[in-house]
Amino acid sequence: MAQPQYLRQLASFRVLLRFAVRMIVLVSFAAFSGTGFTSGLATLMCMAIVFSSLVAIILRERLFERALNHWDETVAYAAVFSFVGIFAHTAPA
Repeated sequence: MAQPQYLRQLASFRVLLRFAVRMIVLVSFAAFSGTGFTSGLATLMCMAIVFSSLVAIILRERLFERALNHWDETVAYAAVFSFVGIFAHTAPA
């Protein structure tokens, strides 16, 4: 049975809020990393990718749902990881 529109919007809003809060926490930890911001953030993004993937597998979430889920969050972390990788080579030491 399909979910009503407002429930899908609420679920997607929760995923966006969860992603924003986690990004604030991860960026904060990376800022105080002893290895440098870019390498610390890259490491934390790798951990976030693995964590989100495992949660999606455990919860048996499906790919390409109408509402956002942990798989979409995993893709967002992978995009941030790629973005950090671009600037890791150009950032001054």
